[in-house]
Amino acid sequence: MPNSYVRIWIHAVWSTKYRNFFIHLDKEGLIHDHMRDQFLKMGCKVKSINGMQDHVHCLFSLNPKVPLDKIIQQVKGSTSYFINKNNIIPEYFKWQDGFWASSLSEERVKIVHAYIRNQKRKHNQQPRYQ
Repeated sequence: MPNSYVRIWIHAVWSTKYRNFFIHLDKEGLIHDHMRDQFLKMGCKVKSINGMQDHVHCLFSLNPKVPLDKIIQQVKGSTSYFINKNNIIPEYFKWQDGFWASSLSEERVKIVHAYIRNQKRKHNQQPRYQ
């Protein structure tokens, strides 16, 4: 339908195999850039990508013509191939099977965007006991 307008925001998370610290901090920009390129190739606008050494969070708009699992499969598979082919890290890189994803209302996009941007700070916070 030529006059259709669809915007479905997705927050997706997946981990490295066995939650190993494969995403080295000095290489994560290169890895995230490659992931962003893959989302764009699948017709998805990317709001943010960030994470830690063992997992990644992505906030993107879903291309309604492509199933979500195909988008994630492309991003994960291409990223693993890119990392290993180019020896981005010394270890053999692999993602854990599966992913978590949730759709977001427009009101929640800013909140989740800030949450993703602040991953390093969030994970470095220690619980406070009284």
